[in-house]
Amino acid sequence: MFLESNVKLQPAGWIEVVCGSMFSGKTEELLRRLKRARYARQHYVLLKPEKDVRYSEKAVVSHDENAMDCVLVKNSSEILRHMSGVEVIGIDEAQFFDDGLPEVCENLAVAGKRVIIAGLDMDFRGKPFGPIPQLLAMAEYVTKVHAICPHCGNLASHSYRFAQSDETILLGASDSYEPRCRKCFSLGDKLRWKKKSDPGK
Repeated sequence: MFLESNVKLQPAGWIEVVCGSMFSGKTEELLRRLKRARYARQHYVLLKPEKDVRYSEKAVVSHDENAMDCVLVKNSSEILRHMSGVEVIGIDEAQFFDDGLPEVCENLAVAGKRVIIAGLDMDFRGKPFGPIPQLLAMAEYVTKVHAICPHCGNLASHSYRFAQSDETILLGASDSYEPRCRKCFSLGDKLRWKKKSDPGK
């Protein structure tokens, strides 16, 4: 479990990244850290890209239906408009932001802010997703969380897409995606059809 560093010994800000596949608990962990900041009486703001309105337009909602109010932003530069009087910044679905997000987060950390980022590290093809790889390289703290592969029960690190689309960004939940381990991800639709024809296996 992630525990906050001693702020008195680290006067400058820092960057934390929580990454993994879909259904791995990234947003849940982001909300947990923000709740701890709230208990510590720290001023925080939670942001997400305006294109992500799957569950709510006014809140960040985990797949377990935990939620916190948030601010929708169009792009990474707009994040800077919401920093007045804030000590902790939470950013959800960071993979959907533009390539300017790492620089924005760097500037915030240099200014003494604690920046907590949650996002998919790989897209549905298993390739690095958006600005996440650069943020991983920059971050002081990285937490990779895992889902469980429904086919074999091993740790899942990939997001397998059912929906027939080649678009890198396709919003969806369990109707469009499922977590898979590396081996089951590589088997692709073979497992999907097997599951449909014989749900007992």
